[in-house]
Amino acid sequence: MTYRGHKRSVKRVAKRVVRAVLRETRGTRPERAPLDEDGIVTRAERKQRTRNHLLESALRLMQQGRSFTSLGLREVTRAAGVVPTSFYRHFEDMDQLALALVEETGITLRRMLREARQAGVPPINIIRHSVQIYKRFVEEHRLHIMFMAGERWGGSPLIRRAIRYEVQHFATEMAQDLRELNLVPAVSMATLQMICGLVVNTMLNAASDFLDLPPDQPRVEQELVENFVLQLRVIFLGATHWKEPGARPPS
Repeated sequence: MTYRGHKRSVKRVAKRVVRAVLRETRGTRPERAPLDEDGIVTRAERKQRTRNHLLESALRLMQQGRSFTSLGLREVTRAAGVVPTSFYRHFEDMDQLALALVEETGITLRRMLREARQAGVPPINIIRHSVQIYKRFVEEHRLHIMFMAGERWGGSPLIRRAIRYEVQHFATEMAQDLRELNLVPAVSMATLQMICGLVVNTMLNAASDFLDLPPDQPRVEQELVENFVLQLRVIFLGATHWKEPGARPPS
């Protein structure tokens, strides 16, 4: 046998030995855990993290006093530490990113205040309890509130419409809860929604006051909270004396 033939023969034998060893050990080797589910979760978490970085980066850039419409896509991705092409895996354009910010802020605030209204707090304390929760939300989501306040009157028409929709949604949910709690029973649902619209707009106007509170001045903070509570009480006091248009006076 030539040298080359001997070498090929050795390789064939070695391959057969390896295959035999693998066959023998395959049954005793622990099964490999399925990776599909874990892999999907990991990718989903990574995708959500990138999306959050884009949203937070846009908010941080606006913290410098800029409007959302002045931000550029590349500027946001640079601040988020991702390439521009990665942006399009999460948003079609900058307008969609802005709509996501509006929706995220609205959903979180509505959930917190709805939980406050449904927490079994005595009706006489609901206003103060809701104000305290709202104040805490503003403090914990300062950038989101600054974005909503700045784009509510300026920015693009698309963002303004989205904020108006959130305000209407907020007022509708509040009206439904107040109806279930039977707090303003004498007015129609349409009137109750109008009243809750006044409440929501008063809350949005108060947000800038909370943001501008000077640090370490509890007396000023308490005065602001009390003034806010009084404004809301005046609205509901008027609601209790509201006469529906066309309603007959009591005989």
